[in-house]
Order: sequence, then C-alpha cells, then structure tokens
Amino acid sequence: MASPLTIHRVGAAVWCTLDRPPLNLFEPTLIRAVRESFDALAADRSTRLVVVVGAGRAFTAGMDVRVLRDLDVGRARELITTLHDAIAVVHRAPFPVIAAVNGPCLGAGFELALACDLRVAAASASFGLPEVRVGVPSVIQAALLPPMVGPSRAAEMLLTGAPITAATALDWGLVNRVVPDDRLRPAAEELAAAILAAGPEAIRLQKELIVRWRESDLPTAVRHGINAFAAAYATGEPLEGMSAYLEKRHPNFTA
Repeated sequence: MASPLTIHRVGAAVWCTLDRPPLNLFEPTLIRAVRESFDALAADRSTRLVVVVGAGRAFTAGMDVRVLRDLDVGRARELITTLHDAIAVVHRAPFPVIAAVNGPCLGAGFELALACDLRVAAASASFGLPEVRVGVPSVIQAALLPPMVGPSRAAEMLLTGAPITAATALDWGLVNRVVPDDRLRPAAEELAAAILAAGPEAIRLQKELIVRWRESDLPTAVRHGINAFAAAYATGEPLEGMSAYLEKRHPNFTA
C-alpha cells in the first residue's frame, strides 16, 4: 500500500504531501505517517524548512467520520491523544513549517494548519471546525485559534461549525497571504526562499522562541529571548551576517 504522506526534498526544504485522495482524510495510518515523518525530519539537521501540502482538491477535510462513528470513550481518548501527539510534533518542529492550503482545510486538517508557523492559502481554500455538527467538540490544537483571531471570532467558528473563506481568513490574520490557485506553490516557494536566506541557526532559535512565547507569560518569554540572543553568538552567524551587511554583500551562512 502506498504511503498516505510523501516526502520530497528540494535542497534544505522538504515538501510533505498529504496523499490520501480524494480529501486526504485523517485515519490511523496517516496520523502515524505524520508523526513518524516529522520525528525523522526533526532529527535531520539538514532539514531547514518544511512545506505541508495536500494532494488533489483538498488540503485535508479532517478526520474520516467512518473512523470516529463507532468509538467508545476509551478508544476516543486514545485516538484524539494520538492525533494530538502527531500534530504537536509539527507544532514543535525545530524548523519553520509552512502550510500551503488548497481547497477544504477542516477539522483536524485545520488544526494541523494552525500548528504550522505560516499559512499560504489558495483563493479557493476554506477553513472550518465542523466537529459540533457531528456531535463532538473541536479540541487539541483548536486551542491555538482564539489567540490568532480573537475569542469572539473563534467562538463563532467553534460553536457554529461554519467554514470561512480564504479572503476572510486573510482579513482575520489567520493566513499570511492568499493567492490565485495556480500560484499556491510559487507563493510557498517564495516564502520559503526568504526564510532560507537567513542564518540557519538564527532561524532555529527563532522558531523555538515562537513556540515558547505561545506558552509563557511575558517575563518568562523575555528571559527565553535573552538566552536565545546570547546563544546565537556561539554559532558564528552574527559575525558573518553583520560583516556581510557592513561590506554590502550577501552573507555566507553554513548550516
């Protein structure tokens, strides 16, 4: 059986494609593939950035309802914990993760996109948390939504289950940019290139801080930042980056 997630490396960037047509629905095999793939990528320091995309006409429309329907309490807890653990590996990856969203991005798929650091959406994309419409609440990484869009907008999405368009997602600050459908991959590549032009170790430190800041009070977040700033000087990147700036040349960072 073909893997429901394919990996394609382009230099220091890796493209992870959710490939379970037609809607790339989550089920145990895909959940396991996400967890194992991101664990392996996190252990490989040559990976500096990952782009997550969906094959075909959807990013992912969420969990396969056929998997959810007949769960009991114990198996429901086990499944949602396993899903959380897989998406958490994406959220805490030591490199930036870009979600390039085409078509429906719903339920667990939306939570996966929320766990990414940046989101680029095709104009046809839609985002939603429809779980309440089938009798369960939206949980796990849906908790990332209120700080991103505000409590009232998050509550509307969570309580009605209604999706929003890519244009609305951009207006709410949920995605970084919206592009014509045929420009989705080039737009993700352009964003990736801008990140890859920076110091690899500085980006790793910044990514770690982004995650820590989400989980810390302000004084703790500031302390984490001070430590990261000092740690950067153990890498040699500040000397090269600032010398290049003063000498009006491109920096020559080494991963």
